[in-house]
Amino acid sequence: MRLERSDPVQAKGWCLCPWNSGLALALGYANAGIDDPHVHERITEIYLVARGISTVRIEGESLRLQSGDVLLVEPGEAHTFLGSSPDYLHFVLHVPALSRDEIRAERREVSRERLGL
Repeated sequence: MRLERSDPVQAKGWCLCPWNSGLALALGYANAGIDDPHVHERITEIYLVARGISTVRIEGESLRLQSGDVLLVEPGEAHTFLGSSPDYLHFVLHVPALSRDEIRAERREVSRERLGL
């Protein structure tokens, strides 16, 4: 048994990952929707909104997320968060789970223009 808690002081973090648990998935969290336009070449991201609201931009389309929503972002879909409420919290699953070095290698920053911003 293992209990992990999100840290309200940290903007985001990782709870259970191949590098700290041996699991074949990566589970992280964010206390805010972070504006960081990027794309993953191999990773599918699954966002589980626990509380609050946020706006995410995916390939030129803005979506409003709220508590209880699940968002799937496929490999190759450029995305970023545009803002969130002060009480916002989401969890994110990375599938497949990659090492930190593999994530750095497959993640690419994208221009705001690609997102229509």
